[in-house]
Amino acid sequence: MLLGIIGLFVCAFIFPNLYNAVWFVVLVLVTFLGLDILILYITKTGIQAERITPEKLSNGDLNPITLSIKNRYTFKISVKIIDEIPFQFQVRDFKIVKTIKASEQKEFGYDLRPTERGEYYFGYLNIYVSSPLKLVSRRFSFDKDKMVPTYPSYIQLRKYDLLAFSNNLYQYGIKKIRRIGHTMEFEQIKEYVQGDDLRTLNWKATAKKNALMVNQFQDEKSQSVYMAIDKGRVMQMPFDGLSLLDYAINSTLVLANVILKKQDKAGIFAFSKKVENRVFAEKRASQMQKILETLYNIKTDFFESDYSRLYVDIKKNINQRSLIILYTNFETMDGLNRQLPYLKGIAKSHLLVVVFFSNTELNSIINKKTDTIQEVYDKVIAEKFMFEKRLIANELKKYGIHSVLTQPENLTLDTINKYLEIKARGIL
Repeated sequence: MLLGIIGLFVCAFIFPNLYNAVWFVVLVLVTFLGLDILILYITKTGIQAERITPEKLSNGDLNPITLSIKNRYTFKISVKIIDEIPFQFQVRDFKIVKTIKASEQKEFGYDLRPTERGEYYFGYLNIYVSSPLKLVSRRFSFDKDKMVPTYPSYIQLRKYDLLAFSNNLYQYGIKKIRRIGHTMEFEQIKEYVQGDDLRTLNWKATAKKNALMVNQFQDEKSQSVYMAIDKGRVMQMPFDGLSLLDYAINSTLVLANVILKKQDKAGIFAFSKKVENRVFAEKRASQMQKILETLYNIKTDFFESDYSRLYVDIKKNINQRSLIILYTNFETMDGLNRQLPYLKGIAKSHLLVVVFFSNTELNSIINKKTDTIQEVYDKVIAEKFMFEKRLIANELKKYGIHSVLTQPENLTLDTINKYLEIKARGIL
């Protein structure tokens, strides 16, 4: 409008009769400008807004953030929303533009995906309001310095909550495991129905009831399961924004929940230069909350991990034979051979499962069509690293150590598979 008025003044220099008309246009513009300011600022609280966040954010998952805005004006308004998102996300172009009718309340939403645990501080929720004239915007600010903690992935925890008990486990990729023998605990005697194992017939009860009776067994309970998390240098590698350490922490939280639901005792500890963040294996009602808080507070400088300390600590503090699921990573056979004596020592007294990661970044190199000699060299080296991962799994198997070679995104599912397999086979 101002540029148009300047143009009219230039024309009035050529055509003097336009001069008074241009000043009339300026007067009209100033009048509407004053009117726009008046109707926007005459009300002290023109709008009411609130940022609704979860009590805590789930690390590595999309978390919904809701913005609720109520229009207290008696006319339709245009709003431009600029939320000051925590600096960890490095979002510098956040903007939502909407219109809200008179006296209407609307909700708008967006998602945030954190990639590290800790405290996330939101700044102001800034809302710029314009009337239908759209000559002036009035800024309103709400919810300054709101802190939301980011915990290990509790969204995954809910997703897999009933995984161990579902009749449709195959939908989640869970393998059907054939039970070997009867190493389960006796539960009850019940009447025979078609499909029951004839080897479990209880002849004494059959004679008393004059009907076929069978012994029913259940999985052994109250077995100790420890998740040991390597928080050393090898767990610093990032995949899809999350470090391997955070993938392991998220998986530990979900697996601990499944273990407790299966009536076993779940415990955790983390190690690098020393063993810390310990929660002893129990199955109390408060155990999941204790594990969640401990996982939230795991901090590390990614030092070189000391497996000798891990071996000594397990020897000293875990006296009962237990299942120990070790989250770590080995890239080469040399890296495994340095730690193999300690792993063999742990496996003598406990059932040890080593969970390590496949380098998915190498797949793009392996599957890429090669055109130059350099690309051929790169492809051969990538295939060598992938082959060496499989050699590591075979080397662990030679010494009776179970292993899970998995991609980071499949870690939770594969570790649950392994735990359920061990329970089904009764090898603990």
